[in-house]
Amino acid sequence: MSEPVRTTALTRRLTAPNPGPMTLDGTNSWLLGAPGQGDVVVVDPGPEDAGHLEALAAAGRTALVLVTHRHGDHTAGLDRFAALTGAPVRAVSPAFCRGADPLGEGEVLEAAGVRIEVLHTPGHTSDSVCLHLPADAPPGQEPGTGAGSVLTGDTVLGRGTTVLDHPDGTLADYLRSLHRLAVLGPATVLPGHAQVLADLGAACERLLEHRGQRLAEVREALRALGPGAGTEAVTARIYADVPESVLPAARLSVRAQLAYLGR
Repeated sequence: MSEPVRTTALTRRLTAPNPGPMTLDGTNSWLLGAPGQGDVVVVDPGPEDAGHLEALAAAGRTALVLVTHRHGDHTAGLDRFAALTGAPVRAVSPAFCRGADPLGEGEVLEAAGVRIEVLHTPGHTSDSVCLHLPADAPPGQEPGTGAGSVLTGDTVLGRGTTVLDHPDGTLADYLRSLHRLAVLGPATVLPGHAQVLADLGAACERLLEHRGQRLAEVREALRALGPGAGTEAVTARIYADVPESVLPAARLSVRAQLAYLGR
Protein backbone atom coordinates (compact mmCIF):
# COMPACT_ATOMS: atom_id res chain seq x y z
CA MET A 1 0.00 0.00 0.00
CA SER A 2 1.38 3.42 -0.99
CA GLU A 3 2.14 6.04 1.64
CA PRO A 4 1.26 9.76 1.36
CA VAL A 5 4.20 12.01 0.46
CA ARG A 6 4.84 15.32 2.24
CA THR A 7 4.39 18.15 -0.27
CA THR A 8 4.13 21.33 1.84
CA ALA A 9 4.00 22.21 5.53
CA LEU A 10 0.25 21.55 5.59
CA THR A 11 -0.26 18.95 2.84
CA ARG A 12 0.55 15.44 1.74
CA ARG A 13 -0.19 13.78 -1.60
CA LEU A 14 -1.28 10.25 -2.49
CA THR A 15 -1.53 9.53 -6.22
CA ALA A 16 -4.12 7.00 -7.31
CA PRO A 17 -2.98 4.08 -9.50
CA ASN A 18 -4.96 5.27 -12.55
CA PRO A 19 -2.41 6.69 -15.01
CA GLY A 20 -3.55 7.41 -18.53
CA PRO A 21 -3.75 9.98 -21.35
CA MET A 22 -6.27 12.11 -19.42
CA THR A 23 -5.04 11.45 -15.87
CA LEU A 24 -1.29 11.70 -16.60
CA ASP A 25 0.54 9.99 -13.68
CA GLY A 26 -2.77 9.36 -11.91
CA THR A 27 -5.22 11.42 -9.89
CA ASN A 28 -3.73 13.23 -6.91
CA SER A 29 -5.60 12.95 -3.62
CA TRP A 30 -4.57 15.47 -0.97
CA LEU A 31 -4.42 15.28 2.82
CA LEU A 32 -4.48 18.59 4.68
CA GLY A 33 -3.58 19.00 8.33
CA ALA A 34 -1.54 21.24 10.60
CA PRO A 35 1.56 19.78 12.31
CA GLY A 36 0.61 17.69 15.33
CA GLN A 37 -3.00 17.30 14.19
CA GLY A 38 -4.57 13.85 14.21
CA ASP A 39 -7.38 15.02 11.95
CA VAL A 40 -7.06 15.50 8.20
CA VAL A 41 -9.10 17.01 5.39
CA VAL A 42 -9.10 14.82 2.28
CA VAL A 43 -9.43 16.52 -1.10
CA ASP A 44 -10.53 14.39 -4.07
CA PRO A 45 -10.61 10.77 -2.84
CA GLY A 46 -10.22 9.71 -6.46
CA PRO A 47 -11.30 6.54 -8.26
CA GLU A 48 -12.96 3.58 -6.64
CA ASP A 49 -9.72 1.78 -5.91
CA ALA A 50 -9.86 -0.07 -2.57
CA GLY A 51 -6.14 0.13 -1.82
CA HIS A 52 -5.95 3.84 -2.55
CA LEU A 53 -9.01 4.66 -0.45
CA GLU A 54 -7.84 2.53 2.45
CA ALA A 55 -4.44 4.24 2.41
CA LEU A 56 -6.15 7.63 2.55
CA ALA A 57 -8.37 6.50 5.42
CA ALA A 58 -5.34 5.21 7.34
CA ALA A 59 -3.49 8.54 7.11
CA GLY A 60 -5.47 10.19 9.92
CA ARG A 61 -9.01 10.70 11.17
CA THR A 62 -10.85 12.27 8.24
CA ALA A 63 -12.77 15.29 9.51
CA LEU A 64 -13.97 16.49 6.11
CA VAL A 65 -13.85 15.52 2.44
CA LEU A 66 -13.75 18.18 -0.28
CA VAL A 67 -14.20 17.75 -4.04
CA THR A 68 -12.63 20.04 -6.64
CA HIS A 69 -15.00 19.04 -9.47
CA ARG A 70 -17.32 16.34 -10.72
CA HIS A 71 -15.15 14.13 -12.94
CA GLY A 72 -15.13 10.46 -12.05
CA ASP A 73 -11.39 10.10 -11.56
CA HIS A 74 -11.80 12.53 -8.62
CA THR A 75 -15.21 11.38 -7.33
CA ALA A 76 -15.90 7.71 -8.12
CA GLY A 77 -14.51 6.61 -4.75
CA LEU A 78 -16.61 9.08 -2.72
CA ASP A 79 -19.25 6.70 -1.42
CA ARG A 80 -16.77 3.98 -0.47
CA PHE A 81 -14.54 6.54 1.24
CA ALA A 82 -17.45 8.14 3.10
CA ALA A 83 -18.44 4.69 4.33
CA LEU A 84 -14.86 4.02 5.47
CA THR A 85 -14.49 7.28 7.37
CA GLY A 86 -17.98 8.56 8.19
CA ALA A 87 -16.80 12.03 7.13
CA PRO A 88 -19.06 14.61 5.50
CA VAL A 89 -18.39 15.40 1.83
CA ARG A 90 -18.69 18.87 0.32
CA ALA A 91 -18.56 19.96 -3.32
CA VAL A 92 -20.04 22.76 -5.40
CA SER A 93 -22.55 20.34 -6.90
CA PRO A 94 -25.13 18.96 -4.42
CA ALA A 95 -24.92 15.65 -6.30
CA PHE A 96 -21.50 15.01 -4.75
CA CYS A 97 -22.28 16.19 -1.21
CA ARG A 98 -22.79 13.63 1.55
CA GLY A 99 -24.20 14.83 4.86
CA ALA A 100 -23.21 18.46 4.30
CA ASP A 101 -24.08 21.56 2.30
CA PRO A 102 -22.53 22.53 -1.05
CA LEU A 103 -19.42 24.69 -1.11
CA GLY A 104 -19.94 28.40 -1.70
CA GLU A 105 -17.76 30.97 -3.44
CA GLY A 106 -15.62 32.84 -0.93
CA GLU A 107 -16.44 30.46 1.90
CA VAL A 108 -13.74 30.02 4.54
CA LEU A 109 -13.38 26.60 6.16
CA GLU A 110 -11.45 25.74 9.31
CA ALA A 111 -10.66 22.05 9.74
CA ALA A 112 -7.69 19.93 10.88
CA GLY A 113 -5.97 23.15 11.96
CA VAL A 114 -6.00 24.53 8.42
CA ARG A 115 -7.72 27.62 7.00
CA ILE A 116 -9.16 26.83 3.56
CA GLU A 117 -10.57 29.52 1.27
CA VAL A 118 -12.96 28.36 -1.47
CA LEU A 119 -12.49 29.92 -4.91
CA HIS A 120 -15.06 29.07 -7.59
CA THR A 121 -12.98 28.69 -10.77
CA PRO A 122 -15.20 27.40 -13.60
CA GLY A 123 -13.83 26.63 -17.04
CA HIS A 124 -12.59 23.05 -16.94
CA THR A 125 -16.09 22.29 -15.63
CA SER A 126 -18.77 24.63 -14.32
CA ASP A 127 -18.40 23.24 -10.79
CA SER A 128 -14.60 23.52 -10.54
CA VAL A 129 -13.18 25.03 -7.37
CA CYS A 130 -9.68 25.78 -6.15
CA LEU A 131 -8.80 25.69 -2.45
CA HIS A 132 -6.43 28.35 -1.14
CA LEU A 133 -4.34 27.62 1.95
CA PRO A 134 -2.95 31.10 2.72
CA ALA A 135 -0.82 29.94 5.67
CA ASP A 136 0.93 27.11 3.84
CA ALA A 137 4.70 27.02 3.31
CA PRO A 138 7.29 24.77 1.66
CA PRO A 139 8.07 21.50 3.45
CA GLY A 140 10.37 22.01 6.42
CA GLN A 141 9.18 25.58 7.00
CA GLU A 142 6.70 26.71 9.61
CA PRO A 143 3.15 27.42 8.45
CA GLY A 144 2.66 31.12 7.86
CA THR A 145 6.19 31.70 6.55
CA GLY A 146 5.54 31.05 2.86
CA ALA A 147 3.36 32.35 0.03
CA GLY A 148 0.58 29.83 0.66
CA SER A 149 -0.60 27.07 -1.63
CA VAL A 150 -3.60 26.39 -3.87
CA LEU A 151 -5.16 23.03 -4.63
CA THR A 152 -6.13 23.58 -8.24
CA GLY A 153 -7.92 20.37 -9.22
CA ASP A 154 -7.82 20.22 -13.02
CA THR A 155 -7.91 23.99 -13.49
CA VAL A 156 -4.09 24.15 -13.40
CA LEU A 157 -2.28 20.87 -13.97
CA GLY A 158 1.26 20.04 -12.95
CA ARG A 159 2.07 19.30 -16.60
CA GLY A 160 0.44 20.33 -19.84
CA THR A 161 -2.96 21.99 -20.23
CA THR A 162 -6.42 20.94 -19.15
CA VAL A 163 -9.34 20.06 -21.38
CA LEU A 164 -12.36 22.34 -21.36
CA ASP A 165 -15.35 20.03 -20.94
CA HIS A 166 -17.54 22.00 -23.33
CA PRO A 167 -20.38 22.99 -23.16
CA ASP A 168 -20.30 22.65 -19.36
CA GLY A 169 -16.84 24.19 -19.33
CA THR A 170 -16.27 27.37 -21.33
CA LEU A 171 -13.19 29.23 -22.47
CA ALA A 172 -14.51 32.57 -21.25
CA ASP A 173 -14.92 31.15 -17.75
CA TYR A 174 -11.52 29.47 -17.89
CA LEU A 175 -9.68 32.65 -18.87
CA ARG A 176 -11.40 34.57 -16.07
CA SER A 177 -10.42 31.83 -13.59
CA LEU A 178 -6.77 31.93 -14.69
CA HIS A 179 -6.66 35.70 -14.29
CA ARG A 180 -8.16 35.35 -10.82
CA LEU A 181 -5.66 32.72 -9.74
CA ALA A 182 -2.69 34.63 -11.19
CA VAL A 183 -3.28 37.35 -8.59
CA LEU A 184 -2.22 34.87 -5.88
CA GLY A 185 1.33 35.12 -7.21
CA PRO A 186 4.01 32.67 -6.06
CA ALA A 187 1.68 30.34 -4.16
CA THR A 188 2.58 26.65 -4.52
CA VAL A 189 0.40 24.76 -7.03
CA LEU A 190 -1.02 21.46 -5.74
CA PRO A 191 -2.68 20.08 -8.89
CA GLY A 192 -5.12 17.26 -9.55
CA HIS A 193 -2.57 15.58 -11.82
CA ALA A 194 1.24 15.52 -12.14
CA GLN A 195 3.81 17.34 -10.06
CA VAL A 196 3.72 20.25 -7.64
CA LEU A 197 4.60 23.63 -9.20
CA ALA A 198 6.40 26.42 -7.39
CA ASP A 199 4.61 29.53 -8.68
CA LEU A 200 0.88 29.76 -9.41
CA GLY A 201 1.11 33.21 -10.97
CA ALA A 202 3.76 32.09 -13.43
CA ALA A 203 1.82 28.93 -14.26
CA CYS A 204 -1.32 30.94 -14.99
CA GLU A 205 0.59 33.34 -17.23
CA ARG A 206 1.96 30.40 -19.23
CA LEU A 207 -1.52 28.95 -19.62
CA LEU A 208 -3.00 32.28 -20.67
CA GLU A 209 -0.28 32.63 -23.29
CA HIS A 210 -0.93 29.10 -24.53
CA ARG A 211 -4.68 29.71 -24.81
CA GLY A 212 -4.00 32.90 -26.75
CA GLN A 213 -1.79 30.97 -29.17
CA ARG A 214 -4.47 28.30 -29.63
CA LEU A 215 -7.10 30.94 -30.38
CA ALA A 216 -4.80 32.43 -33.00
CA GLU A 217 -4.42 28.96 -34.54
CA VAL A 218 -8.20 28.49 -34.62
CA ARG A 219 -8.67 31.86 -36.33
CA GLU A 220 -5.99 30.95 -38.88
CA ALA A 221 -7.63 27.55 -39.47
CA LEU A 222 -10.97 29.24 -40.14
CA ARG A 223 -9.31 31.59 -42.62
CA ALA A 224 -7.67 28.65 -44.40
CA LEU A 225 -10.61 26.24 -44.28
CA GLY A 226 -13.42 28.73 -44.63
CA PRO A 227 -15.83 30.18 -42.08
CA GLY A 228 -18.07 27.12 -42.28
CA ALA A 229 -15.35 24.73 -41.07
CA GLY A 230 -16.50 22.59 -38.15
CA THR A 231 -14.89 20.99 -35.14
CA GLU A 232 -13.48 17.96 -36.97
CA ALA A 233 -11.75 19.96 -39.68
CA VAL A 234 -10.30 22.51 -37.27
CA THR A 235 -9.12 19.79 -34.88
CA ALA A 236 -7.45 17.85 -37.69
CA ARG A 237 -5.57 20.95 -38.80
CA ILE A 238 -4.44 22.17 -35.37
CA TYR A 239 -3.86 18.84 -33.62
CA ALA A 240 -2.45 16.84 -36.54
CA ASP A 241 0.45 15.54 -34.47
CA VAL A 242 -1.32 14.45 -31.26
CA PRO A 243 -2.00 10.80 -30.36
CA GLU A 244 -5.42 9.38 -31.19
CA SER A 245 -6.04 8.79 -27.47
CA VAL A 246 -6.22 12.54 -26.73
CA LEU A 247 -8.18 13.63 -29.81
CA PRO A 248 -11.55 13.51 -27.98
CA ALA A 249 -10.18 16.03 -25.48
CA ALA A 250 -8.79 18.15 -28.32
CA ARG A 251 -12.22 18.22 -29.97
CA LEU A 252 -13.81 19.45 -26.75
CA SER A 253 -11.30 22.27 -26.49
CA VAL A 254 -11.81 23.22 -30.15
CA ARG A 255 -15.57 23.36 -29.59
CA ALA A 256 -14.97 25.64 -26.61
CA GLN A 257 -12.70 27.87 -28.70
CA LEU A 258 -15.17 28.05 -31.59
CA ALA A 259 -17.95 28.97 -29.15
CA TYR A 260 -15.74 31.67 -27.64
CA LEU A 261 -15.27 33.10 -31.15
CA GLY A 262 -19.02 33.12 -31.70
CA ARG A 263 -19.16 30.03 -33.89
